[in-house]
Amino acid sequence: MRISIALAGVLIAAPVAAHDSMAPLEGEQAIEKTHVMEEIWNLLLPKAEASADISVDSNYRHIHADGYPVKPPGQFPNRGNPHSISKKNYNLKVPLVPHKNSSATRAQGAVFGIAVNGVVMDPGTAEFWQNDRRSGWNYEALGGACKLGLDRYNAHVQPDGTYHYHGIPTGVMTSKDGRSVPALLGFAADGFPIYGPYGYSDPKRNSGLKKLNSSYRVKKGNRPGGPGGRYNGKFTQDWAYVASAGDLDQCNGRFAVTPEYPNGTYHYVLTDAFPFIPRCWMGTPDSSFMRLKRAGMRGEIQNESDRDLPTVDFAALSDNSEAAVMLVQAQGGHPPRFLHGGRPPPPGLGSGHGPGFGSRNGGPPPGARPEAGRGGRSPCSGR
Repeated sequence: MRISIALAGVLIAAPVAAHDSMAPLEGEQAIEKTHVMEEIWNLLLPKAEASADISVDSNYRHIHADGYPVKPPGQFPNRGNPHSISKKNYNLKVPLVPHKNSSATRAQGAVFGIAVNGVVMDPGTAEFWQNDRRSGWNYEALGGACKLGLDRYNAHVQPDGTYHYHGIPTGVMTSKDGRSVPALLGFAADGFPIYGPYGYSDPKRNSGLKKLNSSYRVKKGNRPGGPGGRYNGKFTQDWAYVASAGDLDQCNGRFAVTPEYPNGTYHYVLTDAFPFIPRCWMGTPDSSFMRLKRAGMRGEIQNESDRDLPTVDFAALSDNSEAAVMLVQAQGGHPPRFLHGGRPPPPGLGSGHGPGFGSRNGGPPPGARPEAGRGGRSPCSGR
């Protein structure tokens, strides 16, 4: 509400007080009834160029935004991205007190969260090996193989005009002085806060800052199918989570104190290495986020063995995820193959998903010509 601008300015200028997860954070205001004179005042004032309004009630944070950043974005269209930015009308909500589940929920292919400036975080890409989504080999936006026209804030534009981040929103980081304090950058779809890569070295207290490291590592050896060649990080499926290899869990999160949560909270961390923006949630994503992309993939994270440590592989999941998890455990960590509907494939036929797809499993051999309905120009180069 425009009449609350002065009050919001006072809140931002004042020292940040200790908050728990039930109270409004910096820049938020409690939802209250609107008076008719306030609505008239809204009509008289011009709309801000960048609009993001976060308000709270007893159960939710409500986020209203137009998806346009505070700082001017890069030039769009550009040589690597032919799309123009169009403003949106986001009406999203997340739990005010999120709950951590016992297992992770896959976020690959969905909008993970939204930054405090109203720009969404969508780490996945629509680029696949040989332009074939069924191959299961998904190029990484920051993997070096694709020229996607990202601006200096690690963002670009989707065909529908959505401006979105694929990595750390450097403009928001700078505004939040993210190298001096843990910087609150936004909220995930499940309600847990999202912070920049710098956190307290001792997660239990206000201490010196350190850059937090992901626990994902490039797999060793060669890809068993698809593009072939050695794993090198260009594809999402090149990466595996290795427990305790870094500071963060499989969803790039940890429990620690922050300026906004002096008693500690579970939160996600954006990193300058894979996964950049997390690819799974530890809480339950709100349906308002799931409606943003119809093709968002859901399912439980599966484990496989790597160096005898628990890992997570980002190969496409079966549509029978509970049975898949049981089979993964029974088969010593090797992902099972399923046809749609949960039935195992006949001998010699692959599922068409993930690293098992290739000439030995019923898929096209490396370098084979794509089938009808696939192919075309791609901004990504080889393997």
